[in-house]
Amino acid sequence: MPKEILFLVEESVDGGYEARVPGYSIHTQADTLEEVRRMAVDAVRCHFDEQDLPRDIRLHLVREG
Repeated sequence: MPKEILFLVEESVDGGYEARVPGYSIHTQADTLEEVRRMAVDAVRCHFDEQDLPRDIRLHLVREG
């Protein structure tokens, strides 16, 4: 069980944001950063059993330069 999950968040070409966790099949998307944060927590809860939930969920916004 991981102690921490890190989502990489990118702006979607269709608008809004897409978030994914490298190494896991956990993905989500939303229109705003606040909404993607809530959706990320929900996605982690759906992916792990209650006793295996990571302690920390972090989001890292990735912007193309």
